[in-house]
Amino acid sequence: MQIRFEKRSDKLLETRAYLRRQATFILIALGFLTFSLAIGMMGYHIFERQDWLDAFLNAAMIMGGMGPVNAITTDAGKLFAGFYALYSGLGLLVTVGFIAAPLFHRFFHYFHMDISGSDQ
Repeated sequence: MQIRFEKRSDKLLETRAYLRRQATFILIALGFLTFSLAIGMMGYHIFERQDWLDAFLNAAMIMGGMGPVNAITTDAGKLFAGFYALYSGLGLLVTVGFIAAPLFHRFFHYFHMDISGSDQ
């Protein structure tokens, strides 16, 4: 699937097509978040030997910026938790970027379109 943004010479995208594009980017972001949560759950399950519910809780809390709930006891678990926290911080920026990209593109495209018939 290829998503093409308008060029400067193109007209502003219709509202329905824009909303469809925005929904696509939101779905991509949700897929990325789901993948990231799965990585965190597997890491806590493998390195800390937590059951799946506790692994979900800890991964979700780190992704949300709150930090782990359960104490990390193994060295491998501490390394994983540290790297996962760094990954989650970057993941937040990526997710916001994916969701905001169509909105910012539409905003900037509106103000930078070539307007035919102008004196410029």
